[in-house]
Amino acid sequence: MDRKPGVYLCEGCGIAEAVSVDDLEQVASGELKVPACKRHAAFCSEEGVALIAKDIESGEVNQPIIVACSPRVMTDRFTFPDAQVIRANLREQVIWTQPPGEEDTQALAADNLRMAVAQAKNSDPPVPHGEGGASRKLLVVGGGVSGLTAAREAARMGVEVILVEKGSALGGWARKWSRTIPHRPPYRDPQPNGIGDLIAAVEADPAVTVMTGALVTRTAGGPGDFTVTLSQGGKETSERVGAIVVATGWRGYDIARHEYLGYGTSPDIVTDIEFEELLANGGIKRKSDGAVPSNLAFIIPGDSERMPYSSGVSDRVAIKQALQVIEAVPDAMVYVIYEDLRAHGTAEEFYRQGQEAGIIFQKGRVKSVAADLTVTLDDDLLGQEVPLSGLDMVVLSTGMVPNSTNVDLSPAEEGADQLADDIDPAAPVKVARGNGEDEAEAAETSGNGAAENGAAEEGGEPALPGGPILNLQYRQGPHLPILAHGFADSHFICFPYETRRSGIYTCGPVRRAMTIADSQQDAQGAVLKAIQAMRAADASTALHPRVGDLSFPEFGLDICTKCRRCTVECPFGAIDEQDDGYPVLNATRCRRCGTCMGACPVRTISFKNYSAQMVADMIKAVEVPDEFEEKPRILVFACENDAYPALDMAGINRHRISPYIRIVPVRCLGSVTMLWISTALECGYDGVMLMGCKTGDDYQCHFVKGSGIAQERMAKVGETLKSLALEEERVQVEEVSIADSGRVAELLNSFAGKIDEIGLNPFKGF
Repeated sequence: MDRKPGVYLCEGCGIAEAVSVDDLEQVASGELKVPACKRHAAFCSEEGVALIAKDIESGEVNQPIIVACSPRVMTDRFTFPDAQVIRANLREQVIWTQPPGEEDTQALAADNLRMAVAQAKNSDPPVPHGEGGASRKLLVVGGGVSGLTAAREAARMGVEVILVEKGSALGGWARKWSRTIPHRPPYRDPQPNGIGDLIAAVEADPAVTVMTGALVTRTAGGPGDFTVTLSQGGKETSERVGAIVVATGWRGYDIARHEYLGYGTSPDIVTDIEFEELLANGGIKRKSDGAVPSNLAFIIPGDSERMPYSSGVSDRVAIKQALQVIEAVPDAMVYVIYEDLRAHGTAEEFYRQGQEAGIIFQKGRVKSVAADLTVTLDDDLLGQEVPLSGLDMVVLSTGMVPNSTNVDLSPAEEGADQLADDIDPAAPVKVARGNGEDEAEAAETSGNGAAENGAAEEGGEPALPGGPILNLQYRQGPHLPILAHGFADSHFICFPYETRRSGIYTCGPVRRAMTIADSQQDAQGAVLKAIQAMRAADASTALHPRVGDLSFPEFGLDICTKCRRCTVECPFGAIDEQDDGYPVLNATRCRRCGTCMGACPVRTISFKNYSAQMVADMIKAVEVPDEFEEKPRILVFACENDAYPALDMAGINRHRISPYIRIVPVRCLGSVTMLWISTALECGYDGVMLMGCKTGDDYQCHFVKGSGIAQERMAKVGETLKSLALEEERVQVEEVSIADSGRVAELLNSFAGKIDEIGLNPFKGF
């Protein structure tokens, strides 16, 4: 592209009162020699926007560099056809964090302008990677409440659906329920089970193809172009679909793992699942003698192992069943024994109804349940051990273990609360999050066979118990990645339905324990995301979080060393290897995080509008004072998803930040290369800070593991610094959230103070 930059200096929002716009104009026109430089009282005004648009339409400018407010605001105002807009943040990160009229404030504003011009010189507008033609057909896996709702809602939005159910009938567990937890006002009484109507609506919908007794035996491709092989009755068919919703539901937690609860010692100690079947089959009768019980205890165990599978659902189930007992046997004595009762939100009305109906709620820890049904508990109110005897039946709350794999149940017990002998329902299964050298070494041993034989997960991790649901043909393995306790991996704050496999969404209890109403709402959200993914694939744009981004990584194979770091470290399985060992991109899977770019040791991966060279030139564009001025320069790589917004919020809240900080936004800390660290130190920067999202099982990284990868890379930078006789403390990694506006100011000022103690970079001026 023939770049035609133009600088547009805004004077509004107090900018002209805090810094000299005349001096900035001299930097742009004189020092940087930008051919077009204009100023206006408020470029976001109709007049200001028209001024920029006129220059673009005339052909004078195709890269407007708007020196004004944060690139996170006014995006609707500063979007122009046939132009690549570059933003320099003067408002939030200069004049709102610095005292007006100061020399250092002016220097910070000028450096922000210089970095924006350097960015423009190394950036071209991205072009689409494809020409449309994406499939708009949706595959829904699982025929329970979540899957049925997903299929029904997608069909109502004009999407063709294939609904695949492993069992012989639709409905899942809900087919066995008598009534359901209330989800409509006044939220006080159990509601009728509407699963029959939902099944009938789906089966009657011409847009939905229902396949029962079917499995997914192979899934290849990506959003807009998944090729799925389905097996039904020994016959295989192939379908091209645009997105996939996984709604495989749950199985009951094996309560027999906790011997103190006495399950199995008496036929009258039952699980809530078994008790629900009694309710649905027309009456409450003891298994031992068929008598109607009049004294029952519902126990909600507080075991930490079971808690993730309850999430308050078991509590509400216990209240529902207790109310149904009182309705059927008005004179019954019904106890609900709990350690922690979670009945929040509208469930408070349900809890209140239980109190008014006569349920006795007793807080304490159950120590034992004897074969004669005597329950011994440590009563919290009395502060002593209390035996509860004379019971006719004890009902144990179980929990909802996610079906994140195809667990093989015996044919006679299809859908029952049983597991294959080799499955541990409560084992905290974790997918490896390792990156860097260890994962690269694992990849050497696992090779490409992982996709075919299921022997590896995420670069050598053992396969999960049970068969894979989708049998993914990804080098990372055939399974969908999961978090602790087997729940499907998703960004719990921003993108709750997403998985690390682009275009594949999970919903319902496979994500977390849910009521029927919650599952239906969850399915609606997943379907909306799936439709968005299909449309994005057709338009060649990125999925969340960089929605609408046309850029994608390009590989310079002439210097590629076939090290495979990009294929190993990609969080989304977007890069495979060709037969000759070179990387190949699955463009619709790519989320545009740039982690592959940060992983590449020879810097051969780049985006048209984001590259190692672009950021390196932005680093070099800053004026670094010599050692005699005693004014340090500190470089901050700020993740655009959490850290950069937090820095903007710090400005909005008028937090003072050291004037020596220079901020470069990055797509993800995973895209940060060691080249940028060495470049900064060679240029005389005195310290470098990387600000990214929280890591771990409850991660907040929008690209899953970018922050973790950066931390592992930076853990090794200390050796490099030592070899240069530089202190390790000059490079620091910090985890921040989008809400940390006050904390980021403290972190930066503290780091600036530490650099002041250490002293200036001895390489300054070389």
